[in-house]
Amino acid sequence: MVGGGQLARMTAAAAVGLGATFRVLSESEKESAALVTHDVTVGSHLSLPDISAFAAECDVITFDHEHVPGPILAKLESDGVLVRPGSGALRYTQDKLAMRERLSALGVPCPRFAPVASLADVAAFAGGTWPVVLKAVSGGYDGKGVWVCDSIGEVEDVLSLGIRLMAEEFVPFKRELAALVARSPSGQGAAYPVVETVQVDGICREVIAPAPGLSKDTAVEAEAMALKIAAELGVTGLLAVELFETSHGRLLVNELAMRPHNSGHWTIEGARTSQFEQHLRAVLDLPLGSCAPPEGTFTVMANLLGGTDPDVFDRYIHVMAADPAVKVHFYGKEVRVGRKIGHVTIVGGPEDDVAEVRDRARRAASYLRWGTEDGD
Repeated sequence: MVGGGQLARMTAAAAVGLGATFRVLSESEKESAALVTHDVTVGSHLSLPDISAFAAECDVITFDHEHVPGPILAKLESDGVLVRPGSGALRYTQDKLAMRERLSALGVPCPRFAPVASLADVAAFAGGTWPVVLKAVSGGYDGKGVWVCDSIGEVEDVLSLGIRLMAEEFVPFKRELAALVARSPSGQGAAYPVVETVQVDGICREVIAPAPGLSKDTAVEAEAMALKIAAELGVTGLLAVELFETSHGRLLVNELAMRPHNSGHWTIEGARTSQFEQHLRAVLDLPLGSCAPPEGTFTVMANLLGGTDPDVFDRYIHVMAADPAVKVHFYGKEVRVGRKIGHVTIVGGPEDDVAEVRDRARRAASYLRWGTEDGD
């Protein structure tokens, strides 16, 4: 796996059970995955020599991020390296405009969009209706590279950054959903239950699986849409499709990711096959596992962000004692304010109330971050 972040760290744990030898190309020996993985190569994902040397010792390579340049991926493939997902698919996670154009051509519902390069372009797109969303065509993540502009003055500030931009209509959505699917080289597909995601400042803070109150028809529509996209784009491995659910019940595709995804962390405890094991099964062309939760269960996952006190582990004991059902996952990262350093998960049963379990997960994450259950 190219990339040494928390996604690689959790994939490494899944590889143990599959009996797969797992290697990581990490920027440093102190990255999240490098701290727990035996076979680590230190190198840059921006360096063709580094990745080529790494790939020469692997049967197949995959990724925990989308930042390997397309020309490097294409060169690896031309040299006979098995790259999953391939450069043709990954292009649509690296170039948001190409993604929008391809999905629209497939008839997949998306927000209205257009490439923009000037104030006149944005004004013409807005047509007097504000706000307008501006997005960096490449490089954005976790809310970075996205600007909600209420006026031409704000647009001017974004244009001054000198980056490729596209404009999208502002969607007054009811809530955000995510559909996570897997696809193997043999064409087998599998879909996890559609989840609700709660975003704060562009960062996913909470996931509820399955999405509460989602109709069966809408869930099937979202799963089918994700499987169609995976097949049409030639995805191998996981595909996460982030969705807007509008007040009229319409689904619009917001973003794509072709790797394990924050919206799927709940599957470690809450599904019969975790997303990390499923990604490896797909990449290795093994039969895919069941995506189903145990009968009658639901799961709440809350992301743990860093606070002002780096000594998280003192508070860990309190959380374990206060609620033994809470599962805490740390990523081995240095604590910084607002940085994702872990997540907590609670699996509820038929006798549990979703709102009550969400509150327990929120309180656990808050205590770990701030030392109080009443924090953000």
